[in-house]
Amino acid sequence: MTVLAVKSLSKSFGGVRAVRDVSFTVAAGELLAMIGPNGAGKTTCFNMVNGQIAPDAGSVEFEGRSLARLAPRQIWRLGVGRTFQITATFGSMTVRENVQMALLSHHRRLFSFFSLSKDQFVKDAEALLDRVGMRDQAGRACSLLAYGDLKRVELAVALANRPRLLLMDEPTAGMAPEERDELMRLAAELARDSRIAVLFTEHDMDVVFTHADRIIVLAEGELIAEGAPAEVRANARVREVYLGAGAGHA
Repeated sequence: MTVLAVKSLSKSFGGVRAVRDVSFTVAAGELLAMIGPNGAGKTTCFNMVNGQIAPDAGSVEFEGRSLARLAPRQIWRLGVGRTFQITATFGSMTVRENVQMALLSHHRRLFSFFSLSKDQFVKDAEALLDRVGMRDQAGRACSLLAYGDLKRVELAVALANRPRLLLMDEPTAGMAPEERDELMRLAAELARDSRIAVLFTEHDMDVVFTHADRIIVLAEGELIAEGAPAEVRANARVREVYLGAGAGHA
């Protein structure tokens, strides 16, 4: 089942064409990696999917519904979660409270957080933390966590609105190699168990080729290759513009 369908997406900034006629899909339970050199148009494309930037042409459909002219918060409420390259958690709050905040927002009860709401959705928050391996640290302040643990908390927050599509922007940035593999294995497990479509950008090619089901490659705003990891690795143009001629180990 196709969850996300991007069709002929284009965006220019002044005289610079950042994205040119890009099309791709992401299915339920699939991890699709979007890669490319700096300036390839990945961030622009990613932000158009999320509603932060309006495209000049083309369309973005989520489960058959157009996301045109919807704000990021409206898109989130439809069932699109997102994690960020730099973790976005409240350091002074506990791990549990961060997830509770997301649950309160999902249930449209955020206004009550500073009254009796700290007692709300406790079990739901702990269940989400259990899924990402952070339940034993539920009572700790996020400011005290290691960076890899913060990434897990952010993933739990992203899961609070029960997304059918998860957008992960550089999910392993700043993490140690073993933490990267652990996080992406967790993301893959959650995606397949809950049938969540995952679109992620990533610079670590070991992460991409180990964990992605499919890969799309952008260069100078254009889609130059797509397919299974083995196909993309063997693509001559990809090796030339991004991986490098000697990148057989990437």
